[in-house]
Amino acid sequence: MMEKGCAHLKLLIVIVFISLNVFAQKKPNILWIITDDQRADAIECYNQAVSGVSNSPLGYVESPNIDALAKEGVLFTNAFCNSPGCAPSRGSMHTGMYPWHSGIYGFEKSHTSASHYKGSIPEVMKDNGYKTTNFGKSGLYIFKWIGKPSYTRTDVYDLSITDNTIRKTGLSDWTSEKVRKNGGIAASKEVWTHPDGSKTEFVTTTEGEISKEDITVKEAFDKKYEILRCYTKLNGKTSIIGGESPQPGHLTQDGRIHEVFERYLSNPNTTYTTIEGKTVNGPDTNQPQFINLGYHFPHTPVTPPKAFRDKFKDKVYKIPEFSSKELKTLPKNLQLWYKKAAVDKMTYQEKQQFIRDYYAFCAFGDEMIGKSIKTFKKYCEDNNQEYLILLAAGDHGWHLGEQGGANKFGPYKASNSTAVVVVSSDKKRFPEGKVVNEFIEYVDFAPTFYNTIGVNTKQENFKHLDGYDLGEVVKGNVPKRAYTIGAINHGVGEISFIRSKAFSFSMRTKKDNAKPKKGKLLKDIKWPLTTSREQAEMALFDLRVDPGEQNNVANNPKYKKLADWFRTKLGTIVLGDRRVNCDWNYENEWAISNFAEGSDDKKLEIPLELIP
Repeated sequence: MMEKGCAHLKLLIVIVFISLNVFAQKKPNILWIITDDQRADAIECYNQAVSGVSNSPLGYVESPNIDALAKEGVLFTNAFCNSPGCAPSRGSMHTGMYPWHSGIYGFEKSHTSASHYKGSIPEVMKDNGYKTTNFGKSGLYIFKWIGKPSYTRTDVYDLSITDNTIRKTGLSDWTSEKVRKNGGIAASKEVWTHPDGSKTEFVTTTEGEISKEDITVKEAFDKKYEILRCYTKLNGKTSIIGGESPQPGHLTQDGRIHEVFERYLSNPNTTYTTIEGKTVNGPDTNQPQFINLGYHFPHTPVTPPKAFRDKFKDKVYKIPEFSSKELKTLPKNLQLWYKKAAVDKMTYQEKQQFIRDYYAFCAFGDEMIGKSIKTFKKYCEDNNQEYLILLAAGDHGWHLGEQGGANKFGPYKASNSTAVVVVSSDKKRFPEGKVVNEFIEYVDFAPTFYNTIGVNTKQENFKHLDGYDLGEVVKGNVPKRAYTIGAINHGVGEISFIRSKAFSFSMRTKKDNAKPKKGKLLKDIKWPLTTSREQAEMALFDLRVDPGEQNNVANNPKYKKLADWFRTKLGTIVLGDRRVNCDWNYENEWAISNFAEGSDDKKLEIPLELIP
């Protein structure tokens, strides 16, 4: 009897194992690709969809792999991030919440202990049986609290091999290091690696004087690789906005990011050695995979490899129009944005170079994306598994001279507009070759992933999500947005902004430039709505006649009442509709403002008499 019972038990275990295995296979593998600082117009199929030509408004671009991907699924041409900075944008994506709902407004170190924290995409995916991995740039400033003022990185992903990890191995084309020089003075140095393993390094910023030796080495390196450094300083240093990598493509940072991703998927059901020499588990083919693949291109330093730079060396680009007269109509915060981003004083040849090198870098990145998609699809095909691929072409945008700058962090379209492609083996959910022109936002990614794997986002514990399931957007089953919204608190104070098809509007939404502080969390919360128009620092652009956002009409007598209307509409949304202010220096110090709950209705019912 005991032997028969054991046999029945073994059979039951086998049946349960098979059942769990079959269940796992019903959930698709998911590849989430995010590029860094990429403009939508670096993609040919996007340009074709919005203007009927492959070139960007500035000139030649090249993106055969993204174009091929878009043909297999849905291209969203009116995609907007919800914060034009790496960390707040990725925080918004990962939480599925607007910055004013998550409390992540800039590059502050947030954490999981605050009781208003609702979790993130990889945490939800893990709860639903997924192996979660991150390869390349994470940029996520969500940490684990271990006591003021210390933090440690939260392992929101089961396995994470970041761009920082890759740079620390010395196997990438470049890295930046903090050093002590000249008797303990703090300094930063650049380290560039060559194909033979040799390195060129030199101090670039220091509290003291840079040595003649460092200056000589830097000048020789910059000349050889045509390094173009911005005239203006951001965060105390000049950005590299053009030049050539000393490494061939596969040995650059993005080449290495693809390598660590491919190495993982090439070692199913076994252990393998990572790029930094650690032994880890490859994917379990009985477990669905959720992979965040974060490419670094075309973020600074903008240094495409020679093979791609050569493709673009003879291309001539249109320089975006900008006149210093534009600055006279701008509020103080946007004038300060210009000062920190300015490239208009550069020569014509320099402007040609940074535009050319930027698009060349995007073309190289397109090749990396093509290789990664091929690797991912092969894994899915080998294991007979369904899949979803979501490409966010840019965690936000980038200016190539628009508004006089080369930067992000602004309320402008160039800072916030991106392209998104979604492809699925389930063609009913995301049909082939479809273009959607309705507004979508990056808060839409979380509900898209959750609904794809069968999570019911109408449950109480998902009510915090601010976005739509993109599958439902494709089908037309959700209300159309009349506007997109976003916020950033970095560099020039807090700016919030709203954009419709006809107008874009921005304003200061915090009295001072500091992050929220304990004891003052909701102090002056209504100040942006009650202060003078000048102090509110408003900018209004009439996109019907000024699509380049070059003429601020917020103080124009014909538009003043319209600007004031937008001030109330936007201000009540970001200040009074469930706004969270959190002091992340403490374990659980936050407050919520609800004086205008429900004002974010996705409608824009402007009184007709206010529209010129």
